[in-house]
Amino acid sequence: MANVTLAPPLANDTRRFGRVALVHDWLAAYAGSEKVVEQILQLFPQADLYSVVDFFPEAQRGGALGGKHAQTSFIQHLPRARKSFRSYLPLMPLAIEQFDLSTYDLVISSSHAVAKGVLTGPHQVHVSYVHSPIRYAWDLQHQYLAEAGMQHGVKSWIVRLLLHYMRIWDQRTAHGVDAFIANSAFVGRRIRKAYGSDATVVYPPVDVERFELGAQHEDFYLIASRMVPYKRIPLIVEAFAKMPSRRLVVIGDGPDFARAKAMATPNVTLLGYQPDAVLVDYMQRARAFVFAAEEDFGISVVEAQACGTPVIAFGRGGVREIVIDSPDSERGTGLFFGEQEVASIVDAVERFEQHPGFRAEVCRRNALRFTAERFKREFLGVVERAMETSRVSTDAPPAIRRWRSA
Repeated sequence: MANVTLAPPLANDTRRFGRVALVHDWLAAYAGSEKVVEQILQLFPQADLYSVVDFFPEAQRGGALGGKHAQTSFIQHLPRARKSFRSYLPLMPLAIEQFDLSTYDLVISSSHAVAKGVLTGPHQVHVSYVHSPIRYAWDLQHQYLAEAGMQHGVKSWIVRLLLHYMRIWDQRTAHGVDAFIANSAFVGRRIRKAYGSDATVVYPPVDVERFELGAQHEDFYLIASRMVPYKRIPLIVEAFAKMPSRRLVVIGDGPDFARAKAMATPNVTLLGYQPDAVLVDYMQRARAFVFAAEEDFGISVVEAQACGTPVIAFGRGGVREIVIDSPDSERGTGLFFGEQEVASIVDAVERFEQHPGFRAEVCRRNALRFTAERFKREFLGVVERAMETSRVSTDAPPAIRRWRSA
């Protein structure tokens, strides 16, 4: 991870970068990638915001987006766009290329789909924060097709052709980025494989300050997640069904809820969606937080650690950069299991039960590596270096000349 030692940035200090555009894939909910957008806008409050669609909840717009509304593409006005804008994915490369950003000195893209594909010129600096290259078009294509039941038939081949086209477009547009930022070293390796470029790792911001150490951990394990297939919630429920003496609490809702409920035994409690205060309360009291996804990063894992709660996690993906599996009581914050299988989870829980114990203050200290202040400092450091090293001719726009002389 980049080790930038700048003073905490001031919002008005970034005006020296000239005109700034911030491009995000789509604005529809306040989730992990939108929290990154929130922090970037705090760094660059003067930035103009662009997005393929903007259906962001108005009640959260003031706090998360500084009250800004994005300039949107033609997809915003297509039929059923509010509920089904993702179905217009084949049109999104065309849509993102229609934004005219030619008057901006600095373009920042926040991308997990198409945002990094905006068109920029040789006198502009483009910094792209990549949450992941398009997952379902690259290394997760076969998993996506299997989960969607599209492994065979005409529809399968149509989708495969579309994803092939998306990969070609995605790889080509990588050449328009001056500096890549990855949200984990795991995603950095994906960027290297997909685009042939290196990326600086800047971990996403986590609001660890809203979590406090639990006064006492109780005898139950916790899952808190959207119930979508790759999170593997039914797998964890099935594992605990094999351990009737171990209590499991599940918070979250989604397509896999019914499947998880059908597998639940009396020792498993499914609470569905819960408000934030309830979620934090359970995180503070849980014996351990269980995580079975191969995730790009894993914000919920950091949140659990901020509560002083150890984590039992599938040992692949960004979670390996969060949880520390160590016998040293001054370092260890959880355990990994090696396979997304029932037996592997059962074994990990039994190993956890035999462990001499994890210290809550060590888990908390580990979580403090991922604060919003640290994100801003390191992100701004990457932008500054991109401006310094950009191969801009001497007839560069005034903002870049000012930057060079600063």
